Amino acid sequence: MRITVDRELCCGSGNCVVTVPEVFDQDDADGLVTLRNAQPPEHLRASVETAAQLCPVGAIGVTDQVASH
Repeated sequence: MRITVDRELCCGSGNCVVTVPEVFDQDDADGLVTLRNAQPPEHLRASVETAAQLCPVGAIGVTDQVASH
């Protein structure tokens, strides 16, 4: 799983940080989302997907990671 965030869309609601603090944080200067871990462990998938759904502006993307050969 790979996580992306769009700081230009972010409104700083903090839902993601509350939901998965292992993955998301908020910048102290502007309150916008920052990623602590762009490739979190699979056991956090449900929480990360919930955080993405809770984002009021859709600033969080969750994709499956494709292994390269």
